[in-house]
Amino acid sequence: MASNSGFINNLPKIYGMYTGGFVFFVVALAIAEQMGLPNVWIGYVFMAATIGLYAMIGIMSRTAETDEYYVAGRSVPALYNGMATGADWMSAASFIGMAGTLYAQGYDGLAFVMGWTGGYVLVALFLAPYLRKFGQYTIPDFLGARYGGNLPRTIGIICAITASFTYVIAQIYGAGIITSRFLGIDLATGVWVGLIGVLVCSLLGGMRAVTWTQVAQYIILIIAYLVPVVWLSIKVTGNPVPQLAYGEVLQQIGQLEQQLGVTAGHATPFVKNDMVNFLALTFCLMVGTAALPHILMRFFTTPSVKEARKSVGWSLFFIFLLYFTAPAYAAFAKLEVYSNVIGQSIATLPGWVASWTQVGLVSVCDAVDAMTTIKGCAVNGNGDGILQLAELVLNADAIVLATPEIAGLPYVIAGLVAAGGLAAALSTADGLLLTISNALSHDVYYKMVNPNASAKKRLTIARILLLGVAAIAAFAASNAPATILSIVAWAFSIAAAAFFPALVLGIFWKRANKAGAVAGMLVGFGLTLYYLINVKFLGMTPWFGIKDVSAGIFGIPLGFITIWAVSLMTKEPSQEVKDMVEDLRYPRLAKG
Repeated sequence: MASNSGFINNLPKIYGMYTGGFVFFVVALAIAEQMGLPNVWIGYVFMAATIGLYAMIGIMSRTAETDEYYVAGRSVPALYNGMATGADWMSAASFIGMAGTLYAQGYDGLAFVMGWTGGYVLVALFLAPYLRKFGQYTIPDFLGARYGGNLPRTIGIICAITASFTYVIAQIYGAGIITSRFLGIDLATGVWVGLIGVLVCSLLGGMRAVTWTQVAQYIILIIAYLVPVVWLSIKVTGNPVPQLAYGEVLQQIGQLEQQLGVTAGHATPFVKNDMVNFLALTFCLMVGTAALPHILMRFFTTPSVKEARKSVGWSLFFIFLLYFTAPAYAAFAKLEVYSNVIGQSIATLPGWVASWTQVGLVSVCDAVDAMTTIKGCAVNGNGDGILQLAELVLNADAIVLATPEIAGLPYVIAGLVAAGGLAAALSTADGLLLTISNALSHDVYYKMVNPNASAKKRLTIARILLLGVAAIAAFAASNAPATILSIVAWAFSIAAAAFFPALVLGIFWKRANKAGAVAGMLVGFGLTLYYLINVKFLGMTPWFGIKDVSAGIFGIPLGFITIWAVSLMTKEPSQEVKDMVEDLRYPRLAKG
């Protein structure tokens, strides 16, 4: 304990030196680039150094203690837990997909910003402090204790695995995009390379290693996100604060769109979406934020209920830094594309076009039969050899990663952004894989199959399961069926419908019982999954025009109604359970 206390006290010094070392590393690479270091080597150095760093932290933080493996020993200060949660939260979806979606959809993309940040209000008010006071390891733990028996726990395990597995596919897919582009390998191989860093960290140290790695990853990802957009802001407007400068850029974009004949620009909401789908998506993302198992697990790692509340506040601040910058990133990216790419000779397009075309995220559709001969083209070109706006197809997932190259910034900046994207993807993948393997090893094996299992055996089982889950997820990621942001939105809807009603009513309504919770989780989870699969993959006509990414809009309210109705029609919980609920409602009374 003394050693751990000394480590906690030295955290500012440790991460201060780490940040300084990383900045020095980037500057050294920039100097090497100016001296002639090839771009391909810069990519290799960035990938090797960052994955190696995370692996080293995992090895240094390795543990054989179950409390540290599952919840980092409950000793993580609020500031650092907030930073780790920010990294855990700002996955490949936020780092890679957020600005790209704003680029493609304009104001309509703000549904993701509003939903994801607003969801933390729900976390702080309704869940984090109460679950911390409960003091166990996982969400299924809470469901099993609150509602009694293995049936609620089992349903919780199934729902947690489904939501987390869907989410982790997007993260590994994001890691695959980055490694394939910057290492010059195919996407399938890139997926497996990116997964190495995840496994070395989470396999050895569990939540303890993942927590301290995620703090390091947050530092890298926020530096990587801010540097290029600040650079572009100074270059274009002379203002080093892009969040304040991009209004001027939007005016320039509007003028260029008029010149380019863009009739339906992004100056008004609901161009790509309608208001109903915008609000439905925002709602599902908010509620899903408050129900994601891997995020809620993070608040089990704080020393006390008070620290859990502070941790939510710090999390929101660290997330805000990126989300407040994403619209500016999208605006500067669009200005660079309009100004420096459109209207150029296709024969002399810069090398980044070919590189991202090879990954499959960029297509140039100038050929007159482009729709049938070029993958990704939805239009035919005019064959004049000059790139028109309609002839350039930029996948939303490529915008953030490709913008430094599009803008002609030094290649080391592109490598920095790739390192940040990899940090975001791996940090979330770590948390998700731990959520899945912990659900299987702790909630199924230890709680239901072999309660007498030794700590060593439990950790061995957890690590074996983590390897298996990671392999299956990597295989699925190599065949990702949609953009990163869409896949993540599915996970939010699933988690929201499955968990939020049962968790909130379990904390705030004593009358909620086992039958009600089981029925509510099954109905909410089942309806959401049914709607998502049928609309996305089986061609079902959407109900009321609601898209598959907002499938939870049906399951969430029905889950609440079902728990309420079934609980009133069946036997009320025992007095012991009611006393537990009463105790949970007053987190300020908690001592630990």
